[in-house]
Amino acid sequence: MDAADAIVHDDWHTLLDAHPIFHFLAHSQPGQGESVTEQPLELSTSTFSTFAQDSHSEHGYVSSGRRQLMALKDADLIVAAGSELRMTSLWDAKLGRGIGKSYKVLHVPNVNFQIHQLALNPSGKLLAVAGAYQVAVVVLPRVGYTKVVSSSIDCKAVQVGQFYHGTTSSVPIAKVDWHPWGEAGSTLMVMTLDGKLREYDISVDSEEPQQVLSFIPEKKSRSFLAQDPAEREVTSFTLGRGRADWGPLTVYALTRSGDIYAICPYMPRNASVPSSFIHALECFIAAKQEFVSQDTSAATSNLSTLYDYQHKYVSALIKQLPPGTVFPAVSRSVPMHPPNTIKSQPLRQGPFLLQPSPRVLEGSEGGDATDMSYMAFADDVEEDYEGETERLGIIVVTYQDGKADVYLDVEKVEARWESKQERDSELPMFAVYETIDLGLLSMLNTPSSSANSLLDLLQANHPVILSDPIHDDTIYIYHAFGVHSLEFGDLLRSLATALRADDDDGATLNNALERSVGTHVSSILSTFSFPRRCSNPVIALCVPNDVYLSYSILILTSVFQIASFPLTLRTALSHTVSLSSFEPPLPSTTAPSTSTELTAPASFVPSDLLTPMDGPPAYIPLLGTEPFTPPAILTRRTSLPRLSSGAAREFMLTPDTLRFLGTQVTLITTHIRAVLLAHKSVEDRIELQQTEFARIQEKCGEMLHLIERLRERVKETQGAKEEGVVGKMEMIKGKHKELMGRADKLLQVLMNGASPELSECETKWFEELGRMKAEVTGAGKFDEGSLKSRTALLKREYERIMPSLRDTIAKEEQRRKRVSDNSRSLGVSQAFELGKRSNTEKTKIVELEKDIVKMASQMQISLGKPPLQYDKEGVEESH
Repeated sequence: MDAADAIVHDDWHTLLDAHPIFHFLAHSQPGQGESVTEQPLELSTSTFSTFAQDSHSEHGYVSSGRRQLMALKDADLIVAAGSELRMTSLWDAKLGRGIGKSYKVLHVPNVNFQIHQLALNPSGKLLAVAGAYQVAVVVLPRVGYTKVVSSSIDCKAVQVGQFYHGTTSSVPIAKVDWHPWGEAGSTLMVMTLDGKLREYDISVDSEEPQQVLSFIPEKKSRSFLAQDPAEREVTSFTLGRGRADWGPLTVYALTRSGDIYAICPYMPRNASVPSSFIHALECFIAAKQEFVSQDTSAATSNLSTLYDYQHKYVSALIKQLPPGTVFPAVSRSVPMHPPNTIKSQPLRQGPFLLQPSPRVLEGSEGGDATDMSYMAFADDVEEDYEGETERLGIIVVTYQDGKADVYLDVEKVEARWESKQERDSELPMFAVYETIDLGLLSMLNTPSSSANSLLDLLQANHPVILSDPIHDDTIYIYHAFGVHSLEFGDLLRSLATALRADDDDGATLNNALERSVGTHVSSILSTFSFPRRCSNPVIALCVPNDVYLSYSILILTSVFQIASFPLTLRTALSHTVSLSSFEPPLPSTTAPSTSTELTAPASFVPSDLLTPMDGPPAYIPLLGTEPFTPPAILTRRTSLPRLSSGAAREFMLTPDTLRFLGTQVTLITTHIRAVLLAHKSVEDRIELQQTEFARIQEKCGEMLHLIERLRERVKETQGAKEEGVVGKMEMIKGKHKELMGRADKLLQVLMNGASPELSECETKWFEELGRMKAEVTGAGKFDEGSLKSRTALLKREYERIMPSLRDTIAKEEQRRKRVSDNSRSLGVSQAFELGKRSNTEKTKIVELEKDIVKMASQMQISLGKPPLQYDKEGVEESH
């Protein structure tokens, strides 16, 4: 590796490239009820059907395509391969410089399913492992696990909600995440596609949820609602943010159709809440009550009632604060529970109105929504300015077709509870700021015969959002075709400056919105191969947040190939440095122009014999019509900064000198990366020219083949007369088919004239069929009262009870056998007691015989021999 590559990869690429933790398992153990199928490693037109088949469950749900198979615990890297969990220390790998690379396998018998998602809890001790239908929580080993001699480490694990997430007949899992305010970091939130968010407290009960939030209402059995199935499937959820409002107590849910719903207030059953937030929320509600009290109109009566409910809720929270927690004391986390003072359930608010309507990408039919993220404004440099800026929130929603919508949360959601008045309230609203195109459509929509098939690959795309752990204004979107970064720093700073202005007419805000440059989008990695027309989807992304590890980004593809790129920490002096300076040397592939209006060169004079036909040209070159222009950085002599100027003088190490050196190092590093990027663009141009040369050769072959077909057609025309009889027979068959069609239409007209409407019996029959269908299949996908759902539930209960019944029957059979064996033979004590009684009776019989013989002799009566003597003589004869 040369010096330039070393700077770009920052040694992590060398350390992790051949690490055994990324060795892919060809065959992994399937989970419970899962079939043994090999998941394709690349996404292409030939493997697209397999991706589409795997994304549908047996109940018709579109399974979630979310993948996150890596997690970072300080300096420890955790990777999921199939159903196996692997763990290694990046710090040891960095110290050893690649010598003796190894990893430990976390032996967890409860995790016997294909792993799709990993989520580390806030304390770093628990790891949530989710598959398509099952969820488990693994207790991670302690720090000294690398010193264990064995390659496997036994870890404790528990299954979560086996009744709800136990088998393939369960509702697929959309997303799992830990609540940041859960006590001891043990509150796990599991969202399923049917819109139910279940909260599990692992330290209390891992089987039954503590709370259940429903974002999709149940369908009524005897009602009909024309609704798109995508509107009843939830794909993601996120928690709100804020300092002195209801943001942290709000949960947002995103449906597959792009609708957003919210529930507020929501607090974990066992929560640990900062005391400063409770006091700030109390001040926020008190200010609103004071403002409403000044207006006595009828329009504010509903608001007054709502604020009274909110005041009761917050008052119940304040009562749980320990004595001595008085504002503005130092904030600390306080254990709390959701208040029970309000009996009504929190209201589901939404769907949110999007004003103005988001744009649709050109050439796209609109893809499904996949993920969402909530970002809050935070500027530590200017902490003295507070007010509207601290309540500004940004929501980012991603779609399959590569679209990312940016919404501004200008009117934050407040706590509401179910009531008759709230049902008629207005819908909440998000302000649509911009629509971002990640360039996936232009990349796949190439001017070739297989363009439509390449666009079909977007149906298997599932973009996922990951927030930067250091910079709150940066997020990363990884998908099936690469990774993009979105930086909102310039946007937030411009909006903050406008909101802090003192003008009342809003002119400053309008000017800031008009001059805003928008979100800065950068392509970090592209996994789509244009010559091979396939892509390796990105299945995991991590950004280290440890003082011993360099600030970089780790990207894992479906073939378990790791890619690492360094990132630059931004400071107050580096606000002017664009994020594009830190783009890695693998940019996204630039799609060629798809315009059909091509202008011929000026020196070309078309001939009268070759006049082109109207319409789009028959062949569109990939290179376009404009000549290739080399990057400017390769044409100019140098653009490196000068480190010194003027006469030499004594060198002194001061803070200004260190800042100057840091700035110069950043500029030089940026220049090196720009040169590497330009070099890569030239290589891409060469590769594109080679591809164009191959296409030209292929097109020439097609033209030669077409000429040969035209010559054969001339020869066949000469012998067409001999085939006239065959043509007549085909014509007769066609006429006969046409007559049969006309006869069918005439018969249908006669039937309609004789009986234009259905009879009463037929109408009742169809109504009965509809009623039977509703009873069997249910009114909707989530109808729990249908015979189909009840049969599935009965089957699950039967499968759960049968093993214990079989064990009971086997134990009963063993007990009966033991009793029957004991009844056939006597024991020692029983035989002894029986012999003792037999001797006693024998003695009595002998005495009785003597008395009878004595009485017979006195009465002079002759008697025969006693029975005992007969028995004695018989025994002696036998001997």
